[in-house]
Amino acid sequence: MNTSVAIKCVNSGTTRIVGKGTTLHDVISQFGVNMKNAILGALVNNVLEELTFEIFHPVSIQFIDITHPDGMRMYLRSLSFVLCKSVYDLSAISHLRIDHSIAKGIYCDITTHNKELSIQDVTGIKLRMREIIDADLPFINIEEETKEVILKFEAQGLTDKINLLKHKGQNFTSYYSLGGHLGSFYGCMVPSTGYLKVFDLNKYFNGMLLQLPQKSNPHFVENLVVQNKLFEIFQEFSQWTKILEVPNISDLNNSCSNGKSEVLIKVSEALHEKKIGQIADNIRLRNGHVKIILISGPSSSGKTTFAKRLAIHLIVNGMKPLNLSLDNYFVDRDNTPLDENGNHDYEAVEALDIATFNQNLLALLNGEQVELPRFSFETGTRFYNGETMQMSPENVLIIEGIHGLNPQLTSSIPAEAKFKIYVSALTSLNIDNHNRVSTTDNRLIRRIVRDYRYRKYSARETISRWQSVRQGEEKHIFPFQEEADTMFNSALLYELAVLKPFAEPILLEVQANQPEYAEAVRLLDFFSYFKPLKPTEIPPTSILREFLGGSSFIY
Repeated sequence: MNTSVAIKCVNSGTTRIVGKGTTLHDVISQFGVNMKNAILGALVNNVLEELTFEIFHPVSIQFIDITHPDGMRMYLRSLSFVLCKSVYDLSAISHLRIDHSIAKGIYCDITTHNKELSIQDVTGIKLRMREIIDADLPFINIEEETKEVILKFEAQGLTDKINLLKHKGQNFTSYYSLGGHLGSFYGCMVPSTGYLKVFDLNKYFNGMLLQLPQKSNPHFVENLVVQNKLFEIFQEFSQWTKILEVPNISDLNNSCSNGKSEVLIKVSEALHEKKIGQIADNIRLRNGHVKIILISGPSSSGKTTFAKRLAIHLIVNGMKPLNLSLDNYFVDRDNTPLDENGNHDYEAVEALDIATFNQNLLALLNGEQVELPRFSFETGTRFYNGETMQMSPENVLIIEGIHGLNPQLTSSIPAEAKFKIYVSALTSLNIDNHNRVSTTDNRLIRRIVRDYRYRKYSARETISRWQSVRQGEEKHIFPFQEEADTMFNSALLYELAVLKPFAEPILLEVQANQPEYAEAVRLLDFFSYFKPLKPTEIPPTSILREFLGGSSFIY
């Protein structure tokens, strides 16, 4: 009987024979793997595994640290468990909800017994977290019959997790124990609490802000970024989830099962319509001073459909919207700035001819006729074909693009003539009280479906580009969010249930030998908690139609 197996370590580029049952933790020492930061887990044949994983077959192993997206998710997941245990250990605290990302951290909504959360309460929780981390307690993975797990979760009041277990209908369920406290966190954990030394916890509005390590320098906590406008939008939609009684996936599943999905769709869409109408009214209330509407937001936030719906409301208000495309103001390819890798950086604001753009805007605002440029993406050059534009007093320009909120883009235009809008899918739905749904994941899923249906890109191709897209957003969009006059949340409470049957077969096409397989597996596992919802009740003007098809707008 063969008791050994060959494994390849990607980090060292070497292959060795090890005994069957060797753990990933043992492999680190045997291969002499050294990384700049602590090793948190590994991709084993492109599937994320914990360091306790035992090897019984030939595998390729890539060890990861916190600088890898999966490593950061492991860190956050584990730190969230420490926070949950700390809150549970302090009897003065009654309820914790880990809510959404904000200000370079994670906002946590917390309820105390008959009093407001105080700075002293937060300090006490943080001190307890430090004690747990200093004790270096292991995260113990346990698998038992689901009915037994449900009984244990009931004893700890984890009803939000029980509802998800019942939906999945599995005979056995995996969960974690930390110092006797139980929890489900739907992914891999770091080996022990001692790995989580870099964090902070502070009072933030009525709750707490859990601050994480910096991506570029994980030995230090991320600096807090003021995002008050964004926070208000998140809080408003969090209230809507409570009003509609759909704060978690299990609640959405119940709505789908109980025949309430039609009402949920109609209310969600009506809320969007009302918000867009209010934005149009606010523009009109500027007494005709607004002549340029700038719309910005990250990838797959639904900016295009939002702009088209806003135009309709502006017409209702007696205005005449015109569209001006930023894409036609690219500099010639030879003059495009280069990124750190020597590639053309089309997302840099310097990739646009800002001087000509501002000259054209000023001329249009003065009522002059302007010949508009066109840009050929095939030749990488600008040309003119005689297309002109002229604005009347009733006209307003709608300009959509990632640099819309960057003051540099419209530096020559008076502030009173501009109205700036930030659009993003700010997901308010949670998996359960302790596991949020990432807004980034929501947008990635939208993009996977749209790219496959309309751009003929596979899920693998979309996933492979996503980190580059995210870096561009961090650099060119997010720093200017708070410049907006108003924000619009394009997320829909029901959308992930509708996207599920569209996204799953696309994700299943990603093959196990491809680097993007780990991300596809993660997203497929995420979708396993949703009951699918048919798109038949979604109106043709919905932002979701931009990704699914069936829109009444022309793109």
